[in-house]
Amino acid sequence: MLKSYPSDLTDAEWQLIEPLLPAKSAIGHPRDVQLREIVNAIFYVQREGCTWRGLPSDFPPWQTVYGYLRLWQKLGVWQQVHDALRTQLRQAVGKKPQAMAGIIDSQSVKTTEKRGRCTALMSPSTPKDASDLC
Repeated sequence: MLKSYPSDLTDAEWQLIEPLLPAKSAIGHPRDVQLREIVNAIFYVQREGCTWRGLPSDFPPWQTVYGYLRLWQKLGVWQQVHDALRTQLRQAVGKKPQAMAGIIDSQSVKTTEKRGRCTALMSPSTPKDASDLC
């Protein structure tokens, strides 16, 4: 029995995600890891903020986990999972599958054609006092 972590998928979460992951390939080396453990390991690294080499040894090897992550990023699997889960959630709460409108608030999106009173400095020198920043 593998150790469980707070970042692990529940059975219900896994049932939602599993069909969205790529199926086994008919060619090539047979898969010798469970995709659920791969996803759990990816979520562990994300939640804990550890390095790949810091992945606990009860997960598959970090190189394998990282390889799946990169492959799924290249194939767009993560975006497909995100989109499918968002659609399922919207339907579950009685909304249309896709949003019909978007709102951009002028307080959230700042676009200015003129420089403000203060500008950021890219120089490695340290200002003498706060008035040097403006």
